[in-house]
Amino acid sequence: MFGFLDDGKSAVLKRIYNSGTSTAFVKVVVQEITYDASGQPVEQPPKALSAAPLAQQNTLLASPARMIIPANGMQSTRLLFMGSRAQERYYRVRFIPVLPSSADSFDQSADDQQAYKNTLAAQVTLLTGFGTLLFVRPDKVVFDTRLKDEKDTYSVHNAGNSVIALDFVKTCHVEITTQCSTIAQHYVLPGRTYTFTKEPDKVHSFVLQEGRAERTISFSTT
Repeated sequence: MFGFLDDGKSAVLKRIYNSGTSTAFVKVVVQEITYDASGQPVEQPPKALSAAPLAQQNTLLASPARMIIPANGMQSTRLLFMGSRAQERYYRVRFIPVLPSSADSFDQSADDQQAYKNTLAAQVTLLTGFGTLLFVRPDKVVFDTRLKDEKDTYSVHNAGNSVIALDFVKTCHVEITTQCSTIAQHYVLPGRTYTFTKEPDKVHSFVLQEGRAERTISFSTT
């Protein structure tokens, strides 16, 4: 799952649904993703708030970071970015079901914690978490996508300062238009290039998304 915090906005709301038959205790874990010299993603440890003012924290906060969601219920958490947005930032946000404990700050008494554990022990229970990748766009977004059509390849270079998306990516036979590949989606970070390899008798197509602007692009072997 992917989400965006657009320029001009400081927070985004995420709704978490509990489709199970038991109350869910959910912990929200936020980790910034940076990229090393070879371009590989590195997830940083969760960052604790410092004594600096909130506007100088340069981090993404989840409020609340602990949720108690009843069976078949829903609760929302706000993902709020505090700090400089001179450049784009990336965060992995995980929503993790846990067994309540005093260390997790769910404000449950020891008796309530034990009662919940006993309830789970009496049934077959699967605690399943999920996550989302949040793109925090810079304050002044510039989209500058450069397309290069060559004999054997077609490249999409992101020369702007914010991520772009290649959506509904597919390859179809020139004559048998119903014979197509599985639809895919790719994200191209600033400074990166995504390259397609052309195939004989095939038409490649995708929808280029630059923020809310979209355009459909198709190409084939020349």
